[in-house]
Amino acid sequence: MSLRYHYVSRDAFDALAAGGGGPDAVRGLAAAQYSKHALLLRGVLGVAWEVGHGRAALAQSGYDLLAAVQRHDPAAAGAVIRHPSVGAWALRTLRALRGYPEMRGAEPTGLCVVAAAAAIRAGVPAEIEVPAAGGVVMLPSLGAATADDGTAMVRSTADGAAVVSEGGQVRVPPDPHQDGPGWRAVRRLRAGLLDVLLDDLDPFRMPAVADVAPRLDSLEVEQWGAALRDAWQLLDMHHPAIAGEVAEAIRVVVPLATPPQGLVSSSSPEAFGALALSKPPDPSAFAVTLAHETQHLKLSALLSIVALTLPDDGRRFYAPWRGDPRPASGLLQGAYAYLGVSGFWRRQRHLEDGADATRAHAEFARWRAAALGGVGTLISSGQLTPAGLDFTHRMARTLRLWQDESVPGGALALARHEAETHLSLWRSANGSVPA
Repeated sequence: MSLRYHYVSRDAFDALAAGGGGPDAVRGLAAAQYSKHALLLRGVLGVAWEVGHGRAALAQSGYDLLAAVQRHDPAAAGAVIRHPSVGAWALRTLRALRGYPEMRGAEPTGLCVVAAAAAIRAGVPAEIEVPAAGGVVMLPSLGAATADDGTAMVRSTADGAAVVSEGGQVRVPPDPHQDGPGWRAVRRLRAGLLDVLLDDLDPFRMPAVADVAPRLDSLEVEQWGAALRDAWQLLDMHHPAIAGEVAEAIRVVVPLATPPQGLVSSSSPEAFGALALSKPPDPSAFAVTLAHETQHLKLSALLSIVALTLPDDGRRFYAPWRGDPRPASGLLQGAYAYLGVSGFWRRQRHLEDGADATRAHAEFARWRAAALGGVGTLISSGQLTPAGLDFTHRMARTLRLWQDESVPGGALALARHEAETHLSLWRSANGSVPA
């Protein structure tokens, strides 16, 4: 599979450091992540042979088919290679082959289901043996077919595809994102320029998160679709800069179980393009979460190209958005995310009325100060590379400009009270704030 060298231009670096970057910068970061996935796939095969894995030959057949599909239809192969769960599976499989304990199912024969999914997308005639576990064959980015545990065969033609096991044959529907007999689809949601997969199936969709939601029924899928459309309308109309980045960065939404209160969300460097979150209560909560996690995705992708922090020296720092002390790398992730959150509330506060306006102004005031405080800690930490110092100074430049923007007194007092309460609780749990 073809690879290319990636770098970040000076202009793109500066724009990202200021908090934005725009769709072009995000596309560049996504391209680098595609190459990272391709390298991981190549690494899985190479290490499987190196360590003498018993099914290295089957993994080789998967890799060969994937390369053939890429030559025939690069777009179809690329859609599977860049799929977030493929990156997470490949990384964990590579670690497992090197002797690190990883989750069950991280096997090099996963190359065969990656290849099968690509062949189905491209309509390439192929037949390949694939692993079946838990009663299904999971085809990343498409869906899961019922199958007997062990192995099955995926047969792909220009006219369709089927998964065959001892228990029978499951036809992949013409639109694989629709359910069918024996077939559970990874459903597709669209809202304007935002085109995402709602993944509640793939075991590697967000493997570091324990509270992923179980399979959603059709009504729940409709509710997620409506929520996504409402959030997108808000971003598209009033936050176009954020909307453009979200549309380029997010490819998969992973539903999380509903927490006792509030909303939870996460993203992971091992699953670039995926956002995990619980069902959002309203459009603004969904929209700001999209902004927040897009910041994490951008920074994680940038860190694959440019080192911004030095190796962890064991010190931990206060983060005004967390209850636990954080290493410099974690503090940088949080500060960059809340730079984006501040930017969202900076505009959104002028769209609200009454108590909602007070809350929005308070969110802006609290997070602009919190992010600037985190950046200041980073700059003085001695834990940044020269590029990291450059990056954080540019973050600080944006945040300092926002500190002077007017916020109503009541909202400002609320923000300060919440910040002081957080610091007090943090000190009670962790002791004095590190100098």
